[in-house]
Amino acid sequence: MILTVTLNTALDITYRVRSLRPHSSHRVTDVTERPGGKGLNVARVLAALGHEVTVTGFAGGLTGRVVREGLTGVHGVADALVPVAGTTRRTIAVVDQRTGDTTQLNEPGPAVAPAEWNAFQEAYADLLAGASAVALCGSLPPGVPVGAYAGLVRTARAAGVPVLLDTSGEPLRRGVAARPDMIKPNADELAELTGSHEPLRAGQAARRRGAGSVVASLGAEGLLAVTPEGHWRAAPPAHVRGNPTGAGDSAVAGLLSGLVEHLPWPDRLARAVALSAATVLAPVAGEFDRAAYEELLGRGGRGDGGGRRRVTR
Repeated sequence: MILTVTLNTALDITYRVRSLRPHSSHRVTDVTERPGGKGLNVARVLAALGHEVTVTGFAGGLTGRVVREGLTGVHGVADALVPVAGTTRRTIAVVDQRTGDTTQLNEPGPAVAPAEWNAFQEAYADLLAGASAVALCGSLPPGVPVGAYAGLVRTARAAGVPVLLDTSGEPLRRGVAARPDMIKPNADELAELTGSHEPLRAGQAARRRGAGSVVASLGAEGLLAVTPEGHWRAAPPAHVRGNPTGAGDSAVAGLLSGLVEHLPWPDRLARAVALSAATVLAPVAGEFDRAAYEELLGRGGRGDGGGRRRVTR
């Protein structure tokens, strides 16, 4: 079982409009709602890849109830969310169908009381007993200490469970010091952490700060992995346009699944890049275009060095 942690879960709402224009009214052509937050998106992609996943974090109020109801129909995903008195947040993605661009609006999340945080930590420690890997994902809701991820990393390491950390800012800085097995920042988050805007140099600096391996999202340029075995870059064979919401979460699912399947780094990166690109082509976060994924994975495989290789060292 893979465990994903989403402390700031959400109900993801996606609106599609023909053309998004500031200071004007819009007729929405399509609306979708899904359980959301980074770790829940990761979990749905992992389940679609055939892995058993348990999700934990916080859920509360009417929105939290809708999130939990939405999880009941997802095959392979078990709900271990911890209840809180506050109301789970919503996120709004507005997709401009003319340009393919997406505008994102994220609510802050419910205030978590000290007793609720303590209850979560106890539940988390129990869940680790059956986990093959754990992903700690996303922002912290109000009331959760800024060093929360550092503590959760240490708990996972004490239990012998590999841990991937995907967050930003001060929670990332403190979490890295606790020595997670892997972090997955984007280029801006990595630069903020290390002070370097050159991705390879920044990845090496993040490893010196405590990260076992660093996989940086470089936008259209794909992924850079800086690991104890060496470093690799991977990029999709062609640029894709669509809704990028959740693409990074699908990359995390690719990396986690590759970790528990003991794939070599080039194969992990090829899977992560293919999933990320295929998610851009899907209508909502936490889903990916299966046909596009399989095609991209085939085109982006390790190849034989004859010009087809998309993962380079």
